[in-house]
Amino acid sequence: MQRAKAVEGAVGTTTVANMMNRDHMRVFFRRTAALAAFVALLWAVQVVNWITGYGLNPAFGLIPRHGSGLDGVIAMPLLHGSFSHLMANTPPLLVMGGLLVATTTRGLLSVNAVVIGLGGALVWLFGSSAIHIGASGLVFGWFGFLIARGLVDRSPITLGAALVVGVLYGSILWGVLPGQPGVSWEAHLFGAIAGAGAAFLIRTHVHAPRLGSVDLD
Repeated sequence: MQRAKAVEGAVGTTTVANMMNRDHMRVFFRRTAALAAFVALLWAVQVVNWITGYGLNPAFGLIPRHGSGLDGVIAMPLLHGSFSHLMANTPPLLVMGGLLVATTTRGLLSVNAVVIGLGGALVWLFGSSAIHIGASGLVFGWFGFLIARGLVDRSPITLGAALVVGVLYGSILWGVLPGQPGVSWEAHLFGAIAGAGAAFLIRTHVHAPRLGSVDLD
């Protein structure tokens, strides 16, 4: 009887583990689809922007310290100045976004809210007088988050993600320095600061996830 109970318990444990894995895989595929849809949206917006002679940029771009440019805090990542501009942002968005999708079990929406909201607000408050557009602020935000989270969490998963990002995109840190004409270095700098801040403020429960901690955001 005792042996039967032990086997029955093992079956129950296996069933729970399988349910957890299925739930995590569903979340992973949903988030991967959301990332792909977001990148597709960027390209769709770019096509519309191009057709309209880039009229969306002055209408919805972030203009520091102007009430009419405040909506650019949200809209800035969606707008680009050319197809080459968007093309340059697409690979890091897919790579870093993929790392976020694969390694973050909870808090992903909160992280992006801090990166976009705080980073954009700082650009609006302290940025130079220009129309700030582009998803590079989001790229730098994800970069700052992934690097800082590796230092904060210090699990093999987060350190590995930080190492991959550092090796592939460490050189982008030069983009936080002023002096490049036509480049919003403020969006880069404040995006990275916001991303690093999110790593300290939001615990994303990367390692040893439990079924109850899975957030379908």
